[in-house]
Amino acid sequence: MTTLRLPNHRFMKWLLAGGMLFVMTALMLLIADRASAHGYVESPASRAYLCKTGANTNCGAIQYEPQSLEAKKGFPEAGPADGKIASANGAFPELDQQSATRWTKVSMTPGTKTFTWNLTARHATTSWKYYITKQNWNPNAPLTRDSFDLTPFCSVGYGGKQPPGSYSDTCTVPNRTGYQVILAVWEIADTANAFYNVIDVDFGGGNPADTAPPSAPSNLAVSNISSSGATLAWRAASDNVGVTGYKVYNGSSLVTTTNASATSYNVTGLAPNTSYTFTVKAVDAAGNESAASNPVTFTTSALPPADTQAPTAPTGLQVNGTPTSSSVSLSWNAATDNVGVTGYRIYKGTALAGSVSGTTLNYTVTGLNPDTAYTFTVRAIDAAGNESANSNAVTATTAQGPAVAPWAPNVAYTPGTLVTYNGQTYECRQAHTSLVGWEPTNVPALWLLK
Repeated sequence: MTTLRLPNHRFMKWLLAGGMLFVMTALMLLIADRASAHGYVESPASRAYLCKTGANTNCGAIQYEPQSLEAKKGFPEAGPADGKIASANGAFPELDQQSATRWTKVSMTPGTKTFTWNLTARHATTSWKYYITKQNWNPNAPLTRDSFDLTPFCSVGYGGKQPPGSYSDTCTVPNRTGYQVILAVWEIADTANAFYNVIDVDFGGGNPADTAPPSAPSNLAVSNISSSGATLAWRAASDNVGVTGYKVYNGSSLVTTTNASATSYNVTGLAPNTSYTFTVKAVDAAGNESAASNPVTFTTSALPPADTQAPTAPTGLQVNGTPTSSSVSLSWNAATDNVGVTGYRIYKGTALAGSVSGTTLNYTVTGLNPDTAYTFTVRAIDAAGNESANSNAVTATTAQGPAVAPWAPNVAYTPGTLVTYNGQTYECRQAHTSLVGWEPTNVPALWLLK
């Protein structure tokens, strides 16, 4: 007769643990393959950025995250597939829709042009490269490698350095006429990825480029001044083509760029009791920037004095009802504080048994042993972390529980069965037959400490 031998139980446990470790490692490697950095071309405005500002419509999810056009680096030999260049290999498929009239275009002329990236998360960088479509490309067909001159007209090595949050390259744009597409590529140094942005541009057919800046935003005002921030608001600017956003400046430092519909901004991270001067400028799709708005100067408020006063001690701590074999219910009277009580901490002897909010005046302590005396106190706390003195102490004895047998090997246990081991009571979590080495302290998956 053939004897069927089951695998050793411990071996199966180690095999299962090893499999889980392998899966977790694979997931971590998959996540690590995505660069933590993100960014988009803000000027001249990229297709994705114009989706964010609302100048391009029906863009899908990219309008909320223009910084996320990430795919494998190595263009043109690698990178996004043909037909998926604008969407970073299909991540945002709406961007791959291509026709001569589908997208808003930025006016451009050949010659010196500055390309500015908004890096929402900075990352070590290998290079920045810029490609442009061939003069006779087909604007009504999907973008492919054959659409582009595959020699970048501008290539800037960066040597693995970390760029600033606002980064610019000054490049010489080649001669073109009519509608063209520029592909800007940001290659990350320490991952296999890069970020791909297409910019729809119009060189015109002899028509002048848009060189008229928007009007300056007006009536800049400040409100809600605190020790660390304030709210700015202004009246919208106008432009011969269309305003695409507003740049908020702290002195001469750019703080943020909003979209065209935002005419207010909450400034944060300011120092207390400090004077600041802010201005706002409007920008259009061609990168033209308006004159500054009227300046507003304000001083942040000073920090309030530190709260070092503890709440009063809670009073009237008492036991509610009859304790069970494993729990005691407590209640107390509210404490007071010069600012406000934010919580209460319940102590079993000197050990923290639990905590509740500042509006809760009762608590049930659980997980106690049967027929055992316990002493409880309560302390109040405030938002500054100040803790009161102890309340009055109360002592309660839990009820006698059912007789509990000591844990033993080679016993079939069912869920809910209670055992004692080394003076502690445990409840069986799942059915099993105990083995030597499976004592409750060794296998918490099988036993719950009561």
